[in-house]
Amino acid sequence: MSQGAKFRQAVTQALQPQSKGPLQIVGTINAYCAMMAQREGHQAIYLSGGGIANASYGLPDLGITTMNDVLEDVRRITAASDLPLLVDIDVGFGGAFNIARTIKEMERAEAAAVHIEDQVAQKRCGHRPNKAIVSSTEMVDRIKACVDARRDEQFVVMARTDALAVEGINAAIDRACACVEAGADMIFPEAMNTLEQYQQFAEAVKVPILANITEFGQTPLFSGEELARAGVGMALYPLSAFRAMNQAALNVYRSLRDQGHQRDVVEQMQTRSELYDYLGYHDFEAKLDQLYSATPDKAQSQDN
Repeated sequence: MSQGAKFRQAVTQALQPQSKGPLQIVGTINAYCAMMAQREGHQAIYLSGGGIANASYGLPDLGITTMNDVLEDVRRITAASDLPLLVDIDVGFGGAFNIARTIKEMERAEAAAVHIEDQVAQKRCGHRPNKAIVSSTEMVDRIKACVDARRDEQFVVMARTDALAVEGINAAIDRACACVEAGADMIFPEAMNTLEQYQQFAEAVKVPILANITEFGQTPLFSGEELARAGVGMALYPLSAFRAMNQAALNVYRSLRDQGHQRDVVEQMQTRSELYDYLGYHDFEAKLDQLYSATPDKAQSQDN
């Protein structure tokens, strides 16, 4: 089963009446986070464009990073985890040919899905003011470029619209419907304010929709149960773990600076044995013991 097929299957299962709620798609800022998410039973993971800019390059989420910057982190994550990975490709990194190349490279890197948005090239974080969007026609062309470029029909093309903040709910829904008609498999309405808005989208587009439950943004932190009642199929937590990691690191840096030691923050840390457990360290070490346990003298006698 391809990664795209795995992602579709997970979404379909989450939409069943007996499901506990939307498919949780958790942000994994690096390969190790992806490994932890998989061990803890999550079914899908996410790589945020803003997260790549922040964590890998020390840049703000303003469309500064390139396709190759994103691909580097995609490859690292898909090599470490076989969970289906949804990737943020911003506006596609250029025109139609660039978008097509992006889709081909994302498939080659074993991503399961991408979302592409309708902001202008000089984009902003979706929860910041003064966003600007392209015409509905240009966004439809972006979707067509994605759909035409994919080799695996199961690879998921998700259309994100930031139009609510710019043109209002009706225009945002119209754009989403136009994207579905152009071939988008799923819809990501960004920065919604109410559950009723999600329900309006779900009823209009007739494909699975994603709710971005990001902290400190425009969208309240709705529960899975609330989102399910509104018809949401996927709940995205793009940078939740990353934000917690950042605060923990800051606490350590401040403790070292102010106290001259880390004794007061050790309890906040993952232990060495826990790290080794997630990495399978002891399995690697056992292999080393097997390969190199013979002494040079013994190895020589075995050769003879």
